[in-house]
Amino acid sequence: MHLDLRTVSITPLRQTFDSIAARIGSDKPASRYQEATLDVQPDANFHYRPLWDPEHDIYDASRTAVKMNDWYAFKDPRQFYYGTYTLARARMQETAEGDFTFVESRGLANNFPTASKDLALKVLLPLRHVEWGANMNNTSMCAYGYGAAITQPCLFNAMDHLGMAQYLTRVGLLLDDVAALDTAKQAWLFDAGWQELRRYVEDTFVMKDWFELFIAQNLVLNGLLYPLVYQHFDSVLSAQAGPVVSMLTRFQHEWYAETSKWVNATLKIALSESIENQQLLSSWTKTYRDRAIIALAPIAALALGDKAEAVMAELVEEFNARAIKFGLTL
Repeated sequence: MHLDLRTVSITPLRQTFDSIAARIGSDKPASRYQEATLDVQPDANFHYRPLWDPEHDIYDASRTAVKMNDWYAFKDPRQFYYGTYTLARARMQETAEGDFTFVESRGLANNFPTASKDLALKVLLPLRHVEWGANMNNTSMCAYGYGAAITQPCLFNAMDHLGMAQYLTRVGLLLDDVAALDTAKQAWLFDAGWQELRRYVEDTFVMKDWFELFIAQNLVLNGLLYPLVYQHFDSVLSAQAGPVVSMLTRFQHEWYAETSKWVNATLKIALSESIENQQLLSSWTKTYRDRAIIALAPIAALALGDKAEAVMAELVEEFNARAIKFGLTL
């Protein structure tokens, strides 16, 4: 029997979904990110308003004072949708698991100097509660935000913070035991040095405006806390006792560098929308920056000793430069 194989080119009748073609043009193929993001959120045919919030629809753009003509103007420079997000995090987790295995198998935690171990536990373990708060806050932004272009990465951010809380727990269990987690919880609840940060975190739990919460959590608190702990404090511990804790917190360090690009891009778009947005976001940023400086000062003193004041001044200067660069007025 003779088989005659030949190549047949099939021209697709259309490149993508109609709603996406209306945005990018009918003759252009859409990326997976665009198809998984644009116009995904329902915006019509709601039967009734939620009984717990009769002033708003279940998805309602008026839950924030920020105004946008198109809530899908936001673009994630990482192009994260479920598939790309899980692949990226799987790679980071594989590296982190390798670091934990290396430290554990070589007994590096057991040989960590006692003074440095105590300092690491005092500074890092209470931050489990800050990470849990960030998980709650980003989940809230996803629940009450508008448009999958911003609610989608907020949910990814929430899961990242939950994962980092678990990594900090594992650091505690590797350097010490379960009792260290209870000690850190007591410090978070009762030690004077942690109460301003605890107040900052708990106050964010009751914010009604989800974009204000985005500023307070993702721009300001993360923007000051992560460089303080995972750059400056990490350098102090490495100088004292080697890079063991650096290996165990590599995930947080790399995550912050990656996620900052998304936060910057999101705010740059919101700021360019109108002068009203620019003034509002600048006002929120100044308010929460000043609160965060007060909240983090005792943590910096605990972590860095007599260098704390100079480091905090340097961090604030870097934060201001970053914010001004993408359009905020401080």
